[in-house]
Amino acid sequence: MVDLSTAQNALKDAYLVAACNQLNTKTNPLFAKIKQSSTDVYGKQIIKVAPVGLNGGVGAGTETGKLPTANENNYVQFKTTLKNLYGTIEISDKAIRASSNSNGAFIDLLNAEMEGLLTASKFNLGRMLYGDGTGAVGKVTAYADGVATMDSVKNLMEGMVIDVYEAAGTITSNVGLRIAYVDRVNKKVSFTTTPSAMTQNDVFYVQGSKDNEITGLGAIFDTTKAIYGLDRTSNKWLNPYTSTTSQEISDSVLQSAVDFLEENSGSTIDFISCGAGAKRAYQQYLACYRRNIDVTELSGGYKAMTFNGIPVVSDRFVPDDTIYLLDTSKFTLHQLCDWEWIEGEGGKILRQKAGYPAYTATLVKYADLICDLPSGQAKFTNIKSTVTNPFTTVIENTITE
Repeated sequence: MVDLSTAQNALKDAYLVAACNQLNTKTNPLFAKIKQSSTDVYGKQIIKVAPVGLNGGVGAGTETGKLPTANENNYVQFKTTLKNLYGTIEISDKAIRASSNSNGAFIDLLNAEMEGLLTASKFNLGRMLYGDGTGAVGKVTAYADGVATMDSVKNLMEGMVIDVYEAAGTITSNVGLRIAYVDRVNKKVSFTTTPSAMTQNDVFYVQGSKDNEITGLGAIFDTTKAIYGLDRTSNKWLNPYTSTTSQEISDSVLQSAVDFLEENSGSTIDFISCGAGAKRAYQQYLACYRRNIDVTELSGGYKAMTFNGIPVVSDRFVPDDTIYLLDTSKFTLHQLCDWEWIEGEGGKILRQKAGYPAYTATLVKYADLICDLPSGQAKFTNIKSTVTNPFTTVIENTITE
């Protein structure tokens, strides 16, 4: 007979391994390529020593002249706090009892709950990877009759629970709002309950996540803010290569960034991530010059077209007109541990929800992302299509989000 103990054992033994594999390899191609390590974790912090420049003890001289003066490597200390990543499932007591006499029904119940948890977790991990660590997922441009018009809905999904903050950073009365529908054509969002009035420039954050997410690419490329405890003004080598010039996509444009990074930062670009619009623009460029599109298979079973052997991957969380060129060997997800269930008294992972006839279980991971060489990464924005596609209006001369 299936009971609560059976559910706990299944979650702990069978489902945890599958969950770790899914989250670590199937979140998206970039996440799957980034190495994960428990090194440099001290208590609640990640403290990592990163070299800057070259060793100064090298030189040439005469046969009997003075040897080069020894000069040690230059180092800086990166410091960041482990971020707390959670995923919670909830199973009602009634559902457990209803499936108690059928192993098949019980397995279906757990499968459905875990599938929902993994889908939501992969969505949010992918979003965080390209985010700026603040948890912001969209800005209000207008509000009327319970519906918010947003600047972008790329980071929003039905079922997501959000908190609304004023532009100045003060939380509003709209806390724990659940999204009912996302109109992706008109960039409008409606909710399961009618919220209080919102104003232009209010910002949506994932529930409880404001300023608590991992240090994603958005933070690495935001040169106006400090990173890893270091000020960028006095550490200009932290600034990555960026181009905001409106230009047509081509092999020459991509190669210019690859060459610059190789020559000036010593990085080796091995991954290109772009918005869907930029990907279509590059495909148009290749088609215009009658070139074949080479395809490669990546870790995790993903397929991608390539530029000079470098995979070019489209990701929903990258703005349409943006391209990232990355040396993924310089990225590490430092973690206290891999995904684990939070255990209560007696090792229980399913606990009754206080005051409700339901049980909850929570997956947790304590981690943050560090890029050892931010200056070895590149970002293009305002990428244009090389040719106008006569068959669609999605890509026009200038790609907009």
